[in-house]
Amino acid sequence: MDTQIFPAPEQPALWRRITGLTLLILLAAVFFFSAWSKIHNDNAFDNFQWTFIDLGINSFLAAGIIARVMIGLEVALGLFLLLHIALKKVTYPAVIALLAIFIIYLIFVIAKQGNTGDCGCFGDKLAMKPLAAIIKNVVMIAATFVLMRIYPGRQYKAQEYVAIFAAAAALTTPFLLNIMYTGTAPVPFGKQVDLAPLYKYTPAPSEDLQHGKHIIAFMSLTCPHCKKAAYLMSIIHKQHPDYPLYMVLDGPDAYQKAFFDETHAQDVPHLLYFHTMDFMQMAGNDGVPAIFWVNNGVVEYKSKYAYYQLDPKFMGEWLKK
Repeated sequence: MDTQIFPAPEQPALWRRITGLTLLILLAAVFFFSAWSKIHNDNAFDNFQWTFIDLGINSFLAAGIIARVMIGLEVALGLFLLLHIALKKVTYPAVIALLAIFIIYLIFVIAKQGNTGDCGCFGDKLAMKPLAAIIKNVVMIAATFVLMRIYPGRQYKAQEYVAIFAAAAALTTPFLLNIMYTGTAPVPFGKQVDLAPLYKYTPAPSEDLQHGKHIIAFMSLTCPHCKKAAYLMSIIHKQHPDYPLYMVLDGPDAYQKAFFDETHAQDVPHLLYFHTMDFMQMAGNDGVPAIFWVNNGVVEYKSKYAYYQLDPKFMGEWLKK
């Protein structure tokens, strides 16, 4: 039969274009939303950054760089999809590779912690358990394979220059929106602290905080910055149980459950201390959290910017001195 007499209809090709463009836009939107949800405020970014500390990255600085690069890659892939940059040769394989990396990470999380809590895939905007996130990523990979089949895209002039500009803009944006804080080392302090009031009452600390090296954090159960510091200390404690971390907590007992539910810091050695005047005398006048690096009763260093100066790398170096 002469196929020229019965030409193929146009509608299937049009259907493929509409379906492909719709899938492509949805895929890009997920990447953009995911990136924005992690960096739209300091709290969201800190929580994402600390997941890399939890994975064993033993440096606040390194974790910060990795977190920003990961967010930048999400933005870059979203832009590459919308701008139709080498879709079949570069962008689609890159999307599948990144999503596969996320799946491997989530499997590791489930193996380590179970299918509990929020995986952090959508920052603080949409809570999602690890297994649900794996399913989401599998669906996105399937959508990408469909796109490879029905929506290959076309080359256009100056595509290479557009790609370079998009990649540069995407990778620098997280560093511009959340300025890199490099002062992760605690500041020298060199003052004596009288910790005797901790032992005036019952219960008292089970360890001798007045001798040897200890990183002692004076915190309020209701202070949001204290909660962030306690959350980070809980991560560090899991990774380095030998680090001598200790929390002295002040505040109404009714807030204790909410504090630990949010920070997961119940395993960090701590004391619920309900003697506010003595607490304030030890913590000093700079507010809480007051985090002291104590060596035989002398505060050698102080984490002036609270959780930003709770770097496990510097802790290890200080403890070896």
